[in-house]
Amino acid sequence: MDTAAFRADLELIPSSLTELADALDAGLPGIERLPMLGAARALVLGMGSSRYAADVVARRYRSVGASVFVELASTELLAPPAPDLAVIAVSATGGSAEVLRAVQRYRGSGRLVAVTNRPDSELGRLADVVVPLLAGTEASGVACRTFRATFAVVDAVLSELLGTAPEPRFDGAALRSAAAANAELLATSADWLEPLAELLTGPMGAWTLAPVERASSAQQAALMMREVPRRAAYASETGDWSHVDVYLTKTQDYRALVFGGSVWDAQALEWMAARGSRFAAVGRELPGAELTVRFTGDEDDAVAALTEVLVGELVADRWLPAPG
Repeated sequence: MDTAAFRADLELIPSSLTELADALDAGLPGIERLPMLGAARALVLGMGSSRYAADVVARRYRSVGASVFVELASTELLAPPAPDLAVIAVSATGGSAEVLRAVQRYRGSGRLVAVTNRPDSELGRLADVVVPLLAGTEASGVACRTFRATFAVVDAVLSELLGTAPEPRFDGAALRSAAAANAELLATSADWLEPLAELLTGPMGAWTLAPVERASSAQQAALMMREVPRRAAYASETGDWSHVDVYLTKTQDYRALVFGGSVWDAQALEWMAARGSRFAAVGRELPGAELTVRFTGDEDDAVAALTEVLVGELVADRWLPAPG
């Protein structure tokens, strides 16, 4: 990992999303082969960022009746191969050990689909169909552009495989709106990044909350805080927070980044207010927030999922020690 290159990777997000939008509109390589697999169900396998993004997309497909499930590739309890089951293995590098081990169960089935940024990787060689993420090279080695690309490419793969799709989509239009929104946050970050990084610098770490429909934002933001500057950070889904994390607000100097839009926001904020917790809001005006970050399109779930995590990524970069 080259953390010094992380900010440069973040700066490339708007152009990367625009280029992927163009590729989606033109038809991703390999996508035309998917309807021929005859799948009625889909199993998505991944780890880390790949699974975070896939979980959000799969939940949207289940909401319209599609049979789509996501598993950690590390599990030993995988579904058996079946004629109606397509397996979508997601790995940005194409070399995740857990993914490579899991796909051995489905090798040779004719319905193994690889979603990867490196089609010439081991995963690409094992798959029957390869659909590229087209995120470009991440010089830092940190999954930021590939994380965003996973939403759009998994969405496109599921739509072609199953012949149905929820609205709104992670399509070319959403990606172009997200490209503009990411550019907006990068341009305005001088106004809010320093006070936000200071607010979230608590002695016990930082916490992130997001609605289940965009749980990936909390998960990825916390991961970036752990992976890049190696700070303690913990993610919760906003509704579940009141069952698993609320307890710490009573005993710790609690600092949170709240990605707004959950029907359970008020419940979490009531607990935080009662216990003197400090938090910043992203995407919504939330009562009690010491700082609020907004961007164009932040009330559109697809645009928000592709954009709001940049707030956490920029904090992670800001927390890196100064060079020299």
